[in-house]
Amino acid sequence: MQAALYIAAIIISVALIVIILLQVKGSGLGDLLGGSGDSGVTRTRRGLEKTLYQITIGLSFAFLLIAILSVYFSR
Repeated sequence: MQAALYIAAIIISVALIVIILLQVKGSGLGDLLGGSGDSGVTRTRRGLEKTLYQITIGLSFAFLLIAILSVYFSR
């Protein structure tokens, strides 16, 4: 059971890294670190950007759940 959780954690973490890198592809380094290059103007996410954002949230929760289960079953 633990081996399956470890493999799932690795797969989810790699997918999460790829999705995050796809999100910041069009942004500058300032946007990556929390700054905004367009002086405070916000815009809504649409299309693929919104989908990538939602997948990122889902993968983050899945990774958190896998990590908690891994700790629980290691006892």
